[in-house]
Amino acid sequence: MPMNGQTVGRDVSLDFMTSRGLLVIAAAAITNFTSAPVTTNTASKGMDGITRYGVFPDGWQGSLDIDRLGSGLDAYWAQIEADFYNGVNILPGTIMETIQEPDGSITQWRYIGVMFDFKDAGSKVANQLVKQKLSFMAARRLQVS
Repeated sequence: MPMNGQTVGRDVSLDFMTSRGLLVIAAAAITNFTSAPVTTNTASKGMDGITRYGVFPDGWQGSLDIDRLGSGLDAYWAQIEADFYNGVNILPGTIMETIQEPDGSITQWRYIGVMFDFKDAGSKVANQLVKQKLSFMAARRLQVS
């Protein structure tokens, strides 16, 4: 539901596919999703004295802030940890980001080669929500539609 012709956070939905299958995180639990391109920058100064710059795409990174509504994220990470210590190959996953645009159209982005990183299981404090953080690194972001 865009507002005043602008995209708002409620216009975005996310699906997470891991090497262990679909990671279910309730939309109500996700309070923040960020993503940003990663770049490698170079510079070359020619004999003519002019500096020429290069900016090379080098993947994507991002994070999610999650209100803990159950043990799903903790259980997923426990399995990743167990796989790691048992010598199981942990394969990358994908993130599908779907955005309802202000004009009513739908845009979809697929992040591929995604490795997830459980950054914070949350502070457990009386009378406060437990906030968790999941970060990711992705090889690419492709436009699907």
